[in-house]
Amino acid sequence: MTRFFLLFVFLLCVFSVFAQQKHTLKIDTKNEIAEVSPTMWGVFFEDINFAADGGIYAELVKNRSFEFRNPLQGWKVKGLSLDKGELLIISENKENNPTFLRLNLLGDKTVQSLENEGFRGMGVKKGETYNFYIMAQCGNPAIKIWAELIGGKDKVIGRSDLIGGIGTNWKEYHAKIVANDTEPGAKLVIHFEGSGLLEVDMISLFPQHTWKNRPKGFRADLIQLLADLKPGFVRFPGGCIVEGYDLQNRYQWKNTVGPIENRVLIKSRWMDEFRHRLAPDYYQSFGIGFYEYFQLSEDLNAEPLPIVNCGMACQYNSKELAPMNELGPYIQDALDLIEFANGDTNSTWGKVRAEMGHPEPFNLKYLGIGNEQWGPQYVERYIEFHEVLREKHPEIVIIAASGPTPDDRNKYLWEELTKLKTDIIDEHYYKDPNWFYSNATRYDSFDRNGPKVFAGEYASHTKAGEAPESRNNWEAALSEAAFMTGLERNADVVVMTSYAPLFANKNAWQWNPDLIWFDNLNAIPTPNYLVQQVFSLNKGDKVVTITENDQPLTGQDKLYSSATIDDVSKTILVKLVNASGESQMADISVEGSRIKQGSTVVIETLTGTPELFNEVGGKNNFEKKIKELTYRSSIKNIELDPLSVNVLKIKMK
Repeated sequence: MTRFFLLFVFLLCVFSVFAQQKHTLKIDTKNEIAEVSPTMWGVFFEDINFAADGGIYAELVKNRSFEFRNPLQGWKVKGLSLDKGELLIISENKENNPTFLRLNLLGDKTVQSLENEGFRGMGVKKGETYNFYIMAQCGNPAIKIWAELIGGKDKVIGRSDLIGGIGTNWKEYHAKIVANDTEPGAKLVIHFEGSGLLEVDMISLFPQHTWKNRPKGFRADLIQLLADLKPGFVRFPGGCIVEGYDLQNRYQWKNTVGPIENRVLIKSRWMDEFRHRLAPDYYQSFGIGFYEYFQLSEDLNAEPLPIVNCGMACQYNSKELAPMNELGPYIQDALDLIEFANGDTNSTWGKVRAEMGHPEPFNLKYLGIGNEQWGPQYVERYIEFHEVLREKHPEIVIIAASGPTPDDRNKYLWEELTKLKTDIIDEHYYKDPNWFYSNATRYDSFDRNGPKVFAGEYASHTKAGEAPESRNNWEAALSEAAFMTGLERNADVVVMTSYAPLFANKNAWQWNPDLIWFDNLNAIPTPNYLVQQVFSLNKGDKVVTITENDQPLTGQDKLYSSATIDDVSKTILVKLVNASGESQMADISVEGSRIKQGSTVVIETLTGTPELFNEVGGKNNFEKKIKELTYRSSIKNIELDPLSVNVLKIKMK
């Protein structure tokens, strides 16, 4: 009985191996079909989901300058009566930062303080140092200020030294706080000792450890995740916020540069865009402005790609248009932005850049005109920008919009913008996984002599579970990987790509899915991020053919593939996506290049079940598996796991 059972198991295993269809693939390294642009895989930042304030901007204090519609939103006042005039909200007749607090301190009070709740609390870590800042002026030098971090059950988990000697003119004062506990929902309490009038503004708390340890800078762990992608470009500042609900609330870059206390705060359009996700405390302080975006791009060794308003508000909202005869200031903003980025230090805006600490130019090469506009109204406004920029800055690569979806609006714009010989056209697609699988061939038939493609916003949308991160599941990531092989195969047409949106605060989001989820203490890459990383870290320089029966793999038996050569490391990089629920076998031969017999071929694999995702604060469910095979005239018996994304690294002589 035992012998028959073992024989049955053996025959079953043999049958299952032979039942798997084996694919015979061929790479021809002499058939170089395209160069891969250094900007091929990039990132797109938009301030949505509290991605800036409450996100990558490391500021922990909400409404630090009391400029919200409710000047005390986010604050609690203790021991001082507004009714009795012991605390007054003063708004002076100045344009940028008009509001501050005037405190009439009474020395006999035991408690005189302000408490800030942060962005859904403040995340502080045990042993870390935090920098407390306050701008103040008063007439009594005996008044003292000190600050505390308060954790759960009102436990004091950190305290600053006393700040004294406050003068009669506005000045920033600074103290340090070391946290003696880790707390995701801490509060900051500022205490005041003494009597007399004290005026305060710009109350801030930043971790000392920021990205590159820059004071008042970026949150280090979130920017490190961007650095780990090695992006070719950074697109900023949006997105829909460039357009604004109306033109008054559009993004105006000039209000985001210079000293941070002079930057003009506005409400975020995402405050009330979605009625089911209202965020009444969502404002833009512009602590991160255009200077910081350029600096971040430089840090990441990525091309900066700013987008400017084209005289159109969001066409889903107010649909407001700047009249054609009033378009001049919008075009001038674009010209001044180029001067800010590239102008010498004697120019008006180059001088502003230099005064902010960067006398060298940022070497801006790309500029986007509008975000998701469509229709003839966009075309006529785009033409005005196009003609001026071509005349005054022919060195700048212009990127035009093609609407929010690949539909008739998109087709119309492609026809019109092609006539104008636009450099690059920005396409957006938020679709279900089936769309991404079926559109792996989208760019196979595009005109090679027309405008290039920027796949500027894309994400595969699946059904949501209870956790907001659940839409970023393996089903979505796998379909994006299949689509991305089509982007890479068509690198002679597609020159820039970026997933969107980039960041989401788990406790304050408006839109999902998103590439990176975080809370006040933690951040975790999604499977979509890990797929992006597979492509961005294995980009290569030239696209070569990988075929079966002389045809590219674009979904046959649910297999998708692309191949590139990295000239520096002399490596063939093959992406193979198995979207099937069954494992598949493949042999790969290489023609046109000499591969050392007996050399090791490394295969890196990501796989998962369709609904699997990563939760903030949890473990990574998509650990990379690494296998090795030996090259002997070809690569034999490559087993592609079910629902897997694979990259093969083949060394050439």
